Amino acid sequence: MPPSLYLVPTPIGNLEDITLRAIRVLKEADVVLAEDTRNTGMLLKHLQLSKPLQSHHAFNEHQTLNNLVERMKKGEKMALVSDAGTPAISDPGFLLVRACLQNGLEVECLPGPTAFVPALVKSGLPCDRFTFEGFLPQKKGRQTRLLALAEEERTMIFYESPHRLVKTLTQFAEFWGTDRLASVSRELTKLFEETVNGTLSEIITHFAGKTVKGEIVIVVGGKND
Repeated sequence: MPPSLYLVPTPIGNLEDITLRAIRVLKEADVVLAEDTRNTGMLLKHLQLSKPLQSHHAFNEHQTLNNLVERMKKGEKMALVSDAGTPAISDPGFLLVRACLQNGLEVECLPGPTAFVPALVKSGLPCDRFTFEGFLPQKKGRQTRLLALAEEERTMIFYESPHRLVKTLTQFAEFWGTDRLASVSRELTKLFEETVNGTLSEIITHFAGKTVKGEIVIVVGGKND
C-alpha cells in the first residue's frame, strides 16, 4: 500500500537544505498540510510549485483530524510540513500520524532538517546518549521538571524563544549549578548563525543585556559531564 501521509521536513533557514525527494513528494501530493500557509506558500513559490494548501496547526488539528483521515481513506495523498524542520518535533503532527496508523493508513517520514541535531553535534557535549526535552512548561510543572532533570546524566536538549533565553539559562544555573557545561545555538543555517559554548555562567554573561533574535536550541551537559 502506498503511503497516504508523508511527513516532509523543510529547511530551518537555508533553503538549499531541502532534499530532492522532499521536492518530489511535495510536487506529487494532492494537498499540502501546513502549520502556516503563508510560510509554506513562500517555500512552494521558491520551489516553483503550485499546490492546494490547508492549514493544520496546534489550534485546529483536533477538529480537522477525522476529516483528513476520511479523505486519505478515499485516496488523497497528503504531505504534512511545519514552518521549519521535521513535523511532529515540537510541532503538530503526532495526532495525525497516530490517527492514520489507527485507521490502517500508511505513513512515511522523510529524513531531513531538524534544529536540535546540528546544535547537539556542535556543542562538544556527548552525543551518544541524550534526551530531547523540547520546550519546558512555562508555569505549572516547570520547577518539578527542572528538579527531576538535575539528576539526568545524559546530554539534554531544549528549545526556547529568544526573549526567554537568559531567564531560562539562569534557572538552569540555579537548579544545576553555574559550572554546568552548555551550548546555545541560534539562527542555525542562516546568515547570522551563532553558537556559544561554555559554562552556564559564561553563556549567561555573553547574552545578558543583548537583544537576542532567532530560534534557540540549548544543549546542557548531564550531571557527570
